[in-house]
Amino acid sequence: MTKINQLREQILIFMAHKIGLPYFKLVRRKPSFPYTREQLASLPEGTVGQQLHQFFKANELDLLPFYEKHDIKHVVLGYDATEDGEVCLQCFMLANGRCTIPVLIAVIYGVLTMPEYWSKFKQAWRRGRSNQSLGSVNWFDLIPQPTETVQKALLQSKAAA
Repeated sequence: MTKINQLREQILIFMAHKIGLPYFKLVRRKPSFPYTREQLASLPEGTVGQQLHQFFKANELDLLPFYEKHDIKHVVLGYDATEDGEVCLQCFMLANGRCTIPVLIAVIYGVLTMPEYWSKFKQAWRRGRSNQSLGSVNWFDLIPQPTETVQKALLQSKAAA
């Protein structure tokens, strides 16, 4: 990883913890995530919860209050926990109708500082724009479900929905 990549990653982490988390604490009541990391690990292979556990393990992450939905979106939408994966996820969500301060900041930051990923951001934007709205999804309810089934149900164009 280059120094610029490390710096951008540190800035994204700073924004998530120093802007995103305080924002979520102000505008949301604390979500009651009904699973521990151990419970996620014990779920059947191929479920969203088991894949969420694998996502945490592969990226050396843990459950972070207010970020559980965000991490589930990484798993369901298929975006890595990398600097470009984070911004792609936010581009998808913004284009899909999720317009919040943290989403806007992440997208603007990515577009301004990561020109080498513009084509990926554009692809994520188009994917989110054409996808059915995910605004009413109860992300926690997806945990015990097979990921493939969830993706088939949620990742559909507006015309197919």
